[in-house]
Amino acid sequence: MKALVHTNPKGMEGMKLQDVESPKLKKGEVKVQLKVAGLNHRDLFVLHRHGEEDPPFTVGSDGAGVIVELGEGVEEVSVGDEVVINPGLHWATKSPAPPEGFDILGFPSNGTFAEEVIVPAAQVEQKPEHLNWTEAGVLPLAALTAYRALFTRGNVQEGQHVLLPGVGSGVITFILQYAKAVGAKVTVTSRSEEKRNEALKLGADKAIDSDSDWENALDGEQVDLVIESVGAATFDQSLKVVKKGGTVVTFGASAGDEVSINIRNFFYGQYNLLGTTMGSHEEFKEMLAFIKKYNIKPVVDQIYSLEDWREGFNRMEEAKQFGKIAFKISE
Repeated sequence: MKALVHTNPKGMEGMKLQDVESPKLKKGEVKVQLKVAGLNHRDLFVLHRHGEEDPPFTVGSDGAGVIVELGEGVEEVSVGDEVVINPGLHWATKSPAPPEGFDILGFPSNGTFAEEVIVPAAQVEQKPEHLNWTEAGVLPLAALTAYRALFTRGNVQEGQHVLLPGVGSGVITFILQYAKAVGAKVTVTSRSEEKRNEALKLGADKAIDSDSDWENALDGEQVDLVIESVGAATFDQSLKVVKKGGTVVTFGASAGDEVSINIRNFFYGQYNLLGTTMGSHEEFKEMLAFIKKYNIKPVVDQIYSLEDWREGFNRMEEAKQFGKIAFKISE
């Protein structure tokens, strides 16, 4: 079968679309023939984490397809089922943090940028009927991350004001849709006028230039909740516009890992700072029920063939996308 494999050197230069042996099933696993796979920032990061001593691996965490083979003991799904794959491995039930052993499909395990993938049967759920294959294929990782960030950790409530710095990523576009679905007010930021306009079309109440003074742009209004994924480039501005007792949830640091906080101002303001990443399978099922209830669909930016993988990776690396990038694998 065809698979997008990373060996060495680090980065995109170590990737190649090649023929590999079709994977073999073990007890409790299923083989999924993939229709569409989705690209995430993680797929770029792992190309630099892959050491010379590590074996080659197939890239990719997101995917949806049809079950074509069952391992011994699998009874909860059937051959022919149309499924989405939860890429968060070994995290079954909702908990304050991932358990020991938590991992993500697509490094070090083989991922979804291939014609077939094998995963534990417990990792698949039926494809939501209102989604087409492209939408289902790009859904899992970003939609789950967004759900836990906004609801489990952020505890968003109807009528609250939510700030989303750096709109454009798959996770942030999901959070925008989720927050509006439950009646929150949403402000987004971006340096890109095009992305600000797209966010307004998607339902944002206000879109401000990331390079402006956010306090002035908000006319002095403070927000209840910030969902941060940018990091050092925006964190100070984010904290300045959170009301006392408000919350910052962070799941990423695309523009710098280290931030500086005036701790006295922080504890006098009674702020909450919460980290999050991915989510449990319990939350994955909650997320699927939520998007069905509110008829939420992923925002799809571009669709590429697997042969054109470099174009998709470059588009994400250059932060040109608004929403999710998809790779079509089979009809």
